[in-house]
Amino acid sequence: MKKYSDLEYLKLSKWERFKYRFVSFFASIPVAIWHAILGIGGWFKKAGLAIANEVKDIVMTFVNGDWKTKLSYLVMGFGNIARGQVLRGLLFLLFEVVFIGYMVLAGVYWMSMLPSLGFIGPHKEYHELLDTYVTVYGDNSFKILLYGVLTMFFIVGFIFTWRLNIKQNKIAEEILRSGKKLKSGKQDLRSLVDDQFHKTLLALPLTGILIFTVMPLVFMILVAFTNYDGTHDGFSNNLFTWVGLENFNTMLHWSGGGSTNYAATFGEVLSWTLMWAFFATFTNYFLGMAVAMMINKKGIRLKKVWRTILVTTIAIPQFISLLYVSKMFAKNGIINGILMDLGWITKALPFWEDPTWARITVIAINVWIGIPYLMLIATGILMNIPADLYESAKIDGASGWQQYSKITLPYMLFVTGPYLLTSFTGNINNFNVIFLLTGGAPTNINASGAAGSVGYTDLLITWLFKITTGAESKYYLASVIGILVFVIMAIFTLVVYGVLPSIKNEEDFQ
Repeated sequence: MKKYSDLEYLKLSKWERFKYRFVSFFASIPVAIWHAILGIGGWFKKAGLAIANEVKDIVMTFVNGDWKTKLSYLVMGFGNIARGQVLRGLLFLLFEVVFIGYMVLAGVYWMSMLPSLGFIGPHKEYHELLDTYVTVYGDNSFKILLYGVLTMFFIVGFIFTWRLNIKQNKIAEEILRSGKKLKSGKQDLRSLVDDQFHKTLLALPLTGILIFTVMPLVFMILVAFTNYDGTHDGFSNNLFTWVGLENFNTMLHWSGGGSTNYAATFGEVLSWTLMWAFFATFTNYFLGMAVAMMINKKGIRLKKVWRTILVTTIAIPQFISLLYVSKMFAKNGIINGILMDLGWITKALPFWEDPTWARITVIAINVWIGIPYLMLIATGILMNIPADLYESAKIDGASGWQQYSKITLPYMLFVTGPYLLTSFTGNINNFNVIFLLTGGAPTNINASGAAGSVGYTDLLITWLFKITTGAESKYYLASVIGILVFVIMAIFTLVVYGVLPSIKNEEDFQ
């Protein structure tokens, strides 16, 4: 593709400029992907070097350290206690005691059971007192996997704490060699609410992220490599086991079409999900901006009233409003009834029965839901655009469209670029609108054999819900889909984020 200089670009017509920008954007995507791959490779290289440096530092600290430091390799906190930092040393020692106690009492068991996920499932045994066979429950695969993951995180936490213990000994030796005094326990406590207060504040949210975000994510990824479903719940009926890459092969293998072809079903649902996310994002964005501009226009009366009316729609729970709107557009609903009474149609329109009608309808209804949010965002941004830019444009004879395309839209896109990206990602996972309006209907006959009874308006998130709530409850397939969606969205987000004007030209609007 030919690249134009700034002067050559200015000489192009509007259509040629648009075509050049359009082609340039898509041409930059492979380059951005390549840079992302190089960045990931560079990250792994840096991580490898960092690990090598850490190992080297651990070895050299042991070789050059005194006997207190050497003993701390085995008894955490000994060096701190021996040097007078009793509080630090006791905390390290307490953590080591708790870790050893947990590993002896439970951790070793959970880690030993993790490769098999259990040996003895529910079975019948004869009960002498009852004189009958009763069900006896054995291992619990779900609990084994869960506590196995927790134990792995605990082990990682112990290694990190042990390394911190070694660093503390090295730092303490260096301070004492320089002739300075070490901090006392009181000074350590005081620093936690003074110069180290940021660490104190971040400790709780960081722990919350680790427990409620990272660990469930690891658990979900591991489930994708098992046969965990309704018939293998791990305890009450059958144990579930590791199956390797079999689930990924099922989801991605093209078996020549048919209703049970998960690859074809995944591709169709993914394409509609991306289409939905695109229209749901940009229709709301531009229409919400248009509404904000109309309300902000000079001469418009009752501006607060119009804004209040729009904001009021946000206050109504979507569970109520969307279910009501769903009934309004039904075959025997109010909309069809009014249109037939007016004589505009002779038979009910298939809003929820025809695939094309259903998809267009949910996009249109989503506009009604999303405009108030965008109106509020756009109103705040529009008020911050310098008025002298518009005055200068009017003096130069710029039309209303030229003012919008050259001043308003570039400013809005610059400021809201990251928001558009997050909004697009959010719409991919927009469960409420689709599930409450259509439930995924109408049913896609070509994909009805796949788990979850896929519908034409089903997004990946609603398909996941169906897969995990039916009689089959194929949690392993849901985990596979979750991983694939994460990979796709991660690549897309990294590529688009890298080419956003808000990131590339951040200094332009500062």
